[in-house]
This record gives sequence, structure tokens and C-alpha cells, in this order.
Amino acid sequence: MLLAAIPAQAAEEYALLQVADPFIELHTGPGVGYPVFHVVDRDDFIEVLKRKTDWFKVRTADGKRGWVARAQLEKTLTASGENTHLQEPALGDFSQRRWEFGLLGGVFNNAAEISLYGGYAFTANLSAELSGAQVLGDYSSSYLLNVNLLSQPFPRWRVSPFFSLGGGYLSTRPRTTLVPPKDSNDFTAHVGLGLRTWLSRRFILRAEFNRYITFSSDDNNEEFKEWKAGFAFFF
Repeated sequence: MLLAAIPAQAAEEYALLQVADPFIELHTGPGVGYPVFHVVDRDDFIEVLKRKTDWFKVRTADGKRGWVARAQLEKTLTASGENTHLQEPALGDFSQRRWEFGLLGGVFNNAAEISLYGGYAFTANLSAELSGAQVLGDYSSSYLLNVNLLSQPFPRWRVSPFFSLGGGYLSTRPRTTLVPPKDSNDFTAHVGLGLRTWLSRRFILRAEFNRYITFSSDDNNEEFKEWKAGFAFFF
């Protein structure tokens, strides 16, 4: 059976591969951060059960189940003795992703902004994110930290909309050479909407709009708008 494409499950029939290296390592989860709990020796056979981007869940002949990195799985042989060939991550991997990291640029309250974020998907439809941003205004610099919940109603679409709700903390520092120094530190809440577009392999184009409200200590609450876009990768 050639692995031109590995189905997640197909009538309980799985790709059967033979270990060609001295051994391959089984991890408890799909990532290098998960510990190795078992090794499969050369000439032993494994069944490929499912795939998450560059990690594959396999089952050994004695029933042990674990995750193997793509680099090791590509050094196995098919049942006919041919080298194993694996497809690049596809749209199905995008909808089943767990971790996502990205760099975005845009405008916050008419000032340039750059932000970094990381997210974890609990399900295909619901994920949580932590982001940090710096806003560079003409008269001040701001730092924004956010925690968000995202709902993605159509995770299998290549261009997939999402909605966000979250809160955070905004710290603003005036430039002392221009105006008298008076820092501002306020809690924020926001709602937003955006689009994720799967490009290829593990890369995403992302664009979003958010509307913020800041809760000032002097009860002088303000509203801000944020537009940003950039690139991300997932695994």
C-alpha cells in the first residue's frame, strides 16, 4: 500500500509500514515536547492510524499506540518494500490543527501596531489565544495584552470566518519630550471578526477587525478600533 495519501480511517483498514532504521520513537502526543515512551525496532511493522500535520499516530504489532514524527516515518518501507512517500499537510490538517502562532501588523486607534499571538484549539470550532502588541503613536507608545476566545463556525472552509471575544490590559506611556509624562493603565474588553485563509503546508493568512472599550479609573471610558493582518503557521 503506497502512502501517497494517508486516510484518517478507511473502513478500519490502515497503512502498514515496516521500520527500516535501527528504531523509531513513539511519543505520547503529536509534538517533540511529548515524552518518548516506546521504541519500535528495525523490521517490525506499524499501522498508521491518523495524521496531524507532521505527526502520525501509529499502532505497533503488540497494540501500543503513539505518535511518530514525519522525518522518522519517511524512513520506513511499505508492505511491498518501497520507500514511504507522504503528502504535504493539506486542508484537512488546517481544520484539525491544535496550535497556531502568528505575526500581524495593522492600525490601532490610527497608530501603527505590530502584534504576536499564540493559540490553542480545544475543538475545530473553539480556540483560545494569548496576544501581545505594541502601538507606536505620534505622542505615545502603548502595550496591549489580550486573552481571546475564538469561534470558527466553518473550520473546513479554506477561507474560514471567525468571531472573537476577549479582554486585556492596555498600558500607555507618553513620550516625555513632547508632553508631560502621565502613564495610563486600563483594562479592556473587545469583540471582533476576521478571516483565516489556508495558503499551503502549515501557513495561514489572517485578517481581523476588533472594537475595544477601555475601562479608565476616572470613569472616562474610551472606544478604539483595530485593523490588522499577517501570517501564521499551525501544527
